[in-house]
Amino acid sequence: MSATAIDIADGPRGPRPIRRFAPSTIIIYGTLIFAAIYYLVPLYVMVVTSLKGLPEVRLGNIFAPPVEITFEAWDKAWNSACTGLYCEGMKTHFWNSVIITVPSVIVSIAIGSVSGYALANWRFKGSEFFFTILLVGSFIPYQVMIYPLVIVTREMGIYGTLWAVIMVHSIFGMPLLTLLFRNYFASLPVDLFKAARIDGAGFWAIFLRVMLPMSLPIFTVAIILQVTGIWNDFLFGVVFAGPTNYPMTVQLNNIVNSIQGVREYNVNMAATIITGLVPLTIYFISGRLFVRGIAAGAVKG
Repeated sequence: MSATAIDIADGPRGPRPIRRFAPSTIIIYGTLIFAAIYYLVPLYVMVVTSLKGLPEVRLGNIFAPPVEITFEAWDKAWNSACTGLYCEGMKTHFWNSVIITVPSVIVSIAIGSVSGYALANWRFKGSEFFFTILLVGSFIPYQVMIYPLVIVTREMGIYGTLWAVIMVHSIFGMPLLTLLFRNYFASLPVDLFKAARIDGAGFWAIFLRVMLPMSLPIFTVAIILQVTGIWNDFLFGVVFAGPTNYPMTVQLNNIVNSIQGVREYNVNMAATIITGLVPLTIYFISGRLFVRGIAAGAVKG
């Protein structure tokens, strides 16, 4: 057999040619570039405006970088930005948001993870009905429940306090988190659960020693969803917290919409960035785990 015939029989050799400008490649990268520009341009404008002095801001060129970088707007936004009669900045309300977010995230994730684990691995009579109720609860608009919750928190004596906001966020976070954890635990190999049962492990032993070590991605998803949802919340904060306990989002709204004095756009931009730093930092640190957890939690079991 000739060399030519052998080459034809073995197929083509060498690296496969790459179409660098294929239509699909152009569409994909074009869409990604457009999306990146769409989201990054406002952030760029916010950052450069917050680093300018007020006289430079008044020149009107919002895209121009600052001629002289100054952090006076950041200092004022944090310490002394005014909302009418009060000039206390974002500092106090930052800690209000921290006090609201931390226990709300811990309580809702703890209850949601255990509930999802029980629904996935410890089926009981009426579990499917209970799961259906949770699904319905995940899609009930918050606005429908505000008035009943106002009455409940008032009767409990916590209305107008941070405890009321913590309780409300914990309640509304549990249905969705239970759904996420239930789907994630249902996607894990059932043989692990059966083997632990054969070895004599009970409910809590299996959860703590078998399920938790394999659940880092879904816990990351739950933390990101809860932190961003609670930290960025405005409605529950303005309704349940009371004027002295407002979270950062409510204080930001009061600063930006204050009609007294000169409108300081650089201070407003700095206050906005400060408000969004916590969720942005969490996204940047744990983005890959978030994608893994979402993909695993979407599996229907």
